[in-house]
Amino acid sequence: MSWMVDSGEAQLAVSRWGDVGAPGVMALHPGVGDRRIWEACAPVWADRAGVQVITYDRRGFGDTTYRAEPHDDIDDLLTVMDDAGLSSAILVGNSMGGGLALDCAIAHPHRVGALVLIGALPSGAPEDRWVTDPAEAALEAVYGEANESGDLVTLNRIEARYWLDGARQPEGRVTGAARELFLDMNGRALAADPVGDAAERPPAWPHLGEVDAPTLLVLGEHDEVGMAAIAPLVVEAMPDAELHTVAGAAHCPQLDAPDALNDVVVAFLQRVLRV
Repeated sequence: MSWMVDSGEAQLAVSRWGDVGAPGVMALHPGVGDRRIWEACAPVWADRAGVQVITYDRRGFGDTTYRAEPHDDIDDLLTVMDDAGLSSAILVGNSMGGGLALDCAIAHPHRVGALVLIGALPSGAPEDRWVTDPAEAALEAVYGEANESGDLVTLNRIEARYWLDGARQPEGRVTGAARELFLDMNGRALAADPVGDAAERPPAWPHLGEVDAPTLLVLGEHDEVGMAAIAPLVVEAMPDAELHTVAGAAHCPQLDAPDALNDVVVAFLQRVLRV
Protein backbone atom coordinates (compact mmCIF):
# COMPACT_ATOMS: atom_id res chain seq x y z
CA MET A 1 0.00 0.00 0.00
CA SER A 2 1.33 3.45 -0.94
CA TRP A 3 0.09 6.99 -0.38
CA MET A 4 1.25 10.61 -0.02
CA VAL A 5 1.57 12.61 3.20
CA ASP A 6 1.69 16.42 3.23
CA SER A 7 4.45 18.03 5.27
CA GLY A 8 4.94 21.73 4.61
CA GLU A 9 5.32 22.15 0.84
CA ALA A 10 6.34 18.49 0.41
CA GLN A 11 4.23 15.48 -0.46
CA LEU A 12 6.08 12.54 1.07
CA ALA A 13 5.70 9.21 -0.75
CA VAL A 14 4.91 6.48 1.80
CA SER A 15 4.54 2.68 1.60
CA ARG A 16 3.36 0.13 4.15
CA TRP A 17 3.73 -3.63 4.56
CA GLY A 18 1.83 -5.60 7.20
CA ASP A 19 -1.39 -5.05 9.10
CA VAL A 20 -2.59 -1.67 10.32
CA GLY A 21 -2.66 -1.81 14.11
CA ALA A 22 0.41 -4.05 14.38
CA PRO A 23 3.48 -2.62 16.14
CA GLY A 24 5.07 -0.01 13.91
CA VAL A 25 8.52 -0.08 12.33
CA MET A 26 9.71 2.99 10.43
CA ALA A 27 12.45 2.10 7.91
CA LEU A 28 14.54 5.14 6.94
CA HIS A 29 16.59 4.97 3.75
CA PRO A 30 20.22 6.06 3.25
CA GLY A 31 21.42 9.02 1.20
CA VAL A 32 22.23 6.68 -1.70
CA GLY A 33 18.76 5.17 -1.91
CA ASP A 34 15.05 5.69 -1.41
CA ARG A 35 12.22 3.71 0.14
CA ARG A 36 12.58 0.97 -2.47
CA ILE A 37 15.80 -0.13 -0.78
CA TRP A 38 13.67 -1.92 1.84
CA GLU A 39 11.63 -4.02 -0.61
CA ALA A 40 13.56 -7.22 0.14
CA CYS A 41 13.24 -6.64 3.89
CA ALA A 42 9.96 -4.94 4.80
CA PRO A 43 7.59 -7.78 3.81
CA VAL A 44 9.82 -10.31 5.59
CA TRP A 45 9.83 -8.29 8.81
CA ALA A 46 6.07 -7.80 8.61
CA ASP A 47 5.48 -11.53 8.16
CA ARG A 48 8.03 -12.98 10.58
CA ALA A 49 7.86 -10.37 13.36
CA GLY A 50 4.17 -9.46 13.07
CA VAL A 51 4.81 -5.74 12.55
CA GLN A 52 3.74 -3.09 10.10
CA VAL A 53 6.72 -1.61 8.26
CA ILE A 54 6.38 1.92 6.94
CA THR A 55 8.89 3.50 4.59
CA TYR A 56 8.93 6.91 2.94
CA ASP A 57 11.05 8.98 0.59
CA ARG A 58 12.71 11.99 2.20
CA ARG A 59 12.81 15.30 0.34
CA GLY A 60 15.07 14.95 -2.70
CA PHE A 61 14.54 11.20 -3.02
CA GLY A 62 12.31 8.79 -4.88
CA ASP A 63 8.71 9.79 -5.54
CA THR A 64 8.43 12.57 -2.96
CA THR A 65 7.56 15.95 -4.47
CA TYR A 66 8.48 19.26 -2.87
CA ARG A 67 9.35 22.90 -3.25
CA ALA A 68 12.56 24.17 -1.73
CA GLU A 69 11.85 25.50 1.76
CA PRO A 70 13.31 25.46 5.26
CA HIS A 71 12.36 22.14 6.84
CA ASP A 72 13.19 19.68 9.58
CA ASP A 73 13.68 16.01 8.66
CA ILE A 74 12.57 14.98 12.16
CA ASP A 75 9.30 16.87 11.67
CA ASP A 76 8.76 15.03 8.38
CA LEU A 77 9.37 11.69 10.11
CA LEU A 78 6.94 12.48 12.92
CA THR A 79 4.36 13.70 10.40
CA VAL A 80 4.48 10.33 8.63
CA MET A 81 4.19 8.53 11.97
CA ASP A 82 1.21 10.67 12.96
CA ASP A 83 -0.49 10.03 9.63
CA ALA A 84 0.01 6.28 10.15
CA GLY A 85 -1.44 6.50 13.65
CA LEU A 86 1.83 5.62 15.40
CA SER A 87 2.38 7.30 18.74
CA SER A 88 5.72 5.47 18.88
CA ALA A 89 7.65 3.14 16.61
CA ILE A 90 10.82 1.13 16.24
CA LEU A 91 13.11 3.15 13.97
CA VAL A 92 15.35 1.28 11.54
CA GLY A 93 17.76 3.53 9.67
CA ASN A 94 20.56 2.96 7.19
CA SER A 95 23.42 5.49 7.03
CA MET A 96 21.82 8.98 6.92
CA GLY A 97 18.55 7.32 7.82
CA GLY A 98 20.22 5.89 10.90
CA GLY A 99 21.47 9.33 11.87
CA LEU A 100 17.93 10.64 11.56
CA ALA A 101 16.59 7.77 13.68
CA LEU A 102 19.12 8.39 16.44
CA ASP A 103 18.53 12.14 16.42
CA CYS A 104 14.79 11.54 16.69
CA ALA A 105 15.33 9.22 19.65
CA ILE A 106 17.34 11.92 21.41
CA ALA A 107 14.88 14.75 20.66
CA HIS A 108 11.66 12.75 21.12
CA PRO A 109 12.41 9.67 23.25
CA HIS A 110 8.73 8.96 23.88
CA ARG A 111 8.19 8.39 20.14
CA VAL A 112 10.93 5.74 19.78
CA GLY A 113 10.56 2.24 21.20
CA ALA A 114 13.82 0.79 19.84
CA LEU A 115 16.53 1.50 17.27
CA VAL A 116 18.25 -0.46 14.53
CA LEU A 117 21.17 1.55 13.12
CA ILE A 118 22.65 0.04 9.94
CA GLY A 119 25.97 1.46 8.72
CA ALA A 120 25.27 4.55 10.82
CA LEU A 121 27.34 6.43 13.36
CA PRO A 122 26.27 9.32 15.60
CA SER A 123 27.13 12.82 14.52
CA GLY A 124 29.98 14.28 16.53
CA ALA A 125 31.83 10.97 16.88
CA PRO A 126 35.49 11.51 17.87
CA GLU A 127 37.52 12.08 14.72
CA ASP A 128 40.74 10.97 16.40
CA ARG A 129 39.34 7.43 16.66
CA TRP A 130 38.58 7.20 12.93
CA VAL A 131 40.76 4.65 11.13
CA THR A 132 41.77 5.18 7.50
CA ASP A 133 42.43 2.56 4.83
CA PRO A 134 44.60 3.16 1.74
CA ALA A 135 42.05 1.69 -0.69
CA GLU A 136 39.26 3.80 0.78
CA ALA A 137 41.42 6.94 0.72
CA ALA A 138 42.34 6.41 -2.93
CA LEU A 139 38.72 5.95 -3.96
CA GLU A 140 37.65 8.95 -1.89
CA ALA A 141 40.02 11.10 -3.96
CA VAL A 142 38.42 9.87 -7.18
CA TYR A 143 35.02 10.38 -5.57
CA GLY A 144 35.88 14.01 -4.84
CA GLU A 145 37.08 14.66 -8.38
CA ALA A 146 33.86 13.25 -9.85
CA ASN A 147 31.80 15.35 -7.48
CA GLU A 148 33.67 18.50 -8.50
CA SER A 149 33.27 17.70 -12.20
CA GLY A 150 29.50 17.54 -12.04
CA ASP A 151 29.50 14.29 -14.06
CA LEU A 152 26.56 12.58 -12.37
CA VAL A 153 26.88 9.34 -14.32
CA THR A 154 30.48 8.89 -13.22
CA LEU A 155 29.67 9.99 -9.69
CA ASN A 156 26.85 7.46 -9.48
CA ARG A 157 29.17 4.68 -10.66
CA ILE A 158 31.82 5.63 -8.09
CA GLU A 159 29.27 5.80 -5.28
CA ALA A 160 28.08 2.32 -6.24
CA ARG A 161 31.71 1.20 -6.13
CA TYR A 162 32.24 2.74 -2.68
CA TRP A 163 28.97 2.08 -0.89
CA LEU A 164 27.50 -0.98 -2.62
CA ASP A 165 30.61 -3.02 -3.46
CA GLY A 166 32.70 -1.69 -0.59
CA ALA A 167 35.79 0.41 -1.27
CA ARG A 168 38.15 -2.45 -0.39
CA GLN A 169 36.34 -4.91 -2.66
CA PRO A 170 36.47 -5.32 -6.46
CA GLU A 171 34.24 -3.05 -8.50
CA GLY A 172 31.18 -4.96 -9.61
CA ARG A 173 31.16 -7.29 -6.58
CA VAL A 174 27.38 -6.76 -6.43
CA THR A 175 25.61 -7.40 -9.72
CA GLY A 176 22.14 -7.90 -11.18
CA ALA A 177 18.95 -6.36 -9.83
CA ALA A 178 20.60 -5.04 -6.66
CA ARG A 179 23.12 -2.97 -8.61
CA GLU A 180 20.49 -1.75 -11.06
CA LEU A 181 18.29 -0.63 -8.17
CA PHE A 182 21.16 1.19 -6.45
CA LEU A 183 22.10 3.06 -9.64
CA ASP A 184 18.48 4.04 -10.29
CA MET A 185 17.78 5.22 -6.73
CA ASN A 186 21.04 7.10 -6.35
CA GLY A 187 20.90 8.49 -9.87
CA ARG A 188 17.53 10.06 -9.13
CA ALA A 189 18.83 11.52 -5.88
CA LEU A 190 21.94 12.99 -7.52
CA ALA A 191 19.80 14.72 -10.16
CA ALA A 192 17.14 16.00 -7.74
CA ASP A 193 16.38 19.70 -7.31
CA PRO A 194 17.52 21.45 -4.11
CA VAL A 195 15.24 20.82 -1.13
CA GLY A 196 15.96 24.02 0.81
CA ASP A 197 17.71 24.50 4.14
CA ALA A 198 17.36 21.61 6.56
CA ALA A 199 17.25 22.34 10.27
CA GLU A 200 20.58 21.73 11.96
CA ARG A 201 20.61 19.19 14.75
CA PRO A 202 23.06 19.12 17.66
CA PRO A 203 25.75 16.42 17.69
CA ALA A 204 24.36 13.12 18.90
CA TRP A 205 27.58 11.80 20.44
CA PRO A 206 27.32 13.67 23.78
CA HIS A 207 23.77 12.37 24.24
CA LEU A 208 24.28 8.64 23.61
CA GLY A 209 24.00 7.87 27.32
CA GLU A 210 20.49 9.36 27.33
CA VAL A 211 19.16 6.89 24.76
CA ASP A 212 17.75 4.02 26.80
CA ALA A 213 15.77 2.46 23.93
CA PRO A 214 17.09 -1.01 23.01
CA THR A 215 19.51 -0.49 20.14
CA LEU A 216 20.98 -2.82 17.53
CA LEU A 217 23.99 -1.45 15.68
CA VAL A 218 24.59 -3.33 12.40
CA LEU A 219 27.74 -3.09 10.29
CA GLY A 220 28.57 -4.73 6.99
CA GLU A 221 31.84 -6.64 6.90
CA HIS A 222 32.97 -4.61 3.86
CA ASP A 223 31.85 -1.18 5.09
CA GLU A 224 34.36 1.54 6.02
CA VAL A 225 37.03 0.46 8.48
CA GLY A 226 36.48 3.68 10.43
CA MET A 227 32.95 2.58 11.27
CA ALA A 228 34.23 -0.71 12.61
CA ALA A 229 36.67 1.19 14.83
CA ILE A 230 34.09 3.54 16.32
CA ALA A 231 31.08 1.20 16.57
CA PRO A 232 32.26 -0.48 19.82
CA LEU A 233 32.55 2.97 21.41
CA VAL A 234 28.93 3.67 20.47
CA VAL A 235 27.77 0.41 22.03
CA GLU A 236 29.79 1.14 25.17
CA ALA A 237 28.27 4.63 25.50
CA MET A 238 24.63 3.54 25.14
CA PRO A 239 22.77 1.92 28.05
CA ASP A 240 21.19 -0.92 26.03
CA ALA A 241 23.03 -1.51 22.77
CA GLU A 242 24.58 -4.43 20.90
CA LEU A 243 26.68 -4.77 17.76
CA HIS A 244 26.24 -7.24 14.92
CA THR A 245 28.42 -7.59 11.82
CA VAL A 246 26.82 -8.90 8.62
CA ALA A 247 29.22 -11.11 6.68
CA GLY A 248 29.49 -10.43 2.95
CA ALA A 249 27.82 -7.02 3.17
CA ALA A 250 29.00 -3.47 2.66
CA HIS A 251 27.14 -0.25 3.52
CA CYS A 252 23.69 -1.35 2.34
CA PRO A 253 23.12 -4.96 3.43
CA GLN A 254 19.48 -4.71 2.29
CA LEU A 255 20.93 -5.04 -1.23
CA ASP A 256 23.90 -7.40 -0.96
CA ALA A 257 22.96 -9.57 2.03
CA PRO A 258 19.21 -9.20 2.63
CA ASP A 259 18.68 -12.70 4.03
CA ALA A 260 21.38 -12.25 6.67
CA LEU A 261 20.11 -8.78 7.55
CA ASN A 262 16.55 -10.05 7.82
CA ASP A 263 17.57 -12.78 10.23
CA VAL A 264 19.28 -10.43 12.66
CA VAL A 265 16.63 -7.69 12.45
CA VAL A 266 13.72 -10.12 12.86
CA ALA A 267 15.40 -11.70 15.89
CA PHE A 268 15.86 -8.23 17.43
CA LEU A 269 12.26 -7.22 16.70
CA GLN A 270 10.93 -10.44 18.20
CA ARG A 271 13.02 -9.90 21.31
CA VAL A 272 12.05 -6.27 21.95
CA LEU A 273 8.40 -6.97 21.14
CA ARG A 274 8.49 -10.28 23.04
CA VAL A 275 6.79 -12.04 20.14
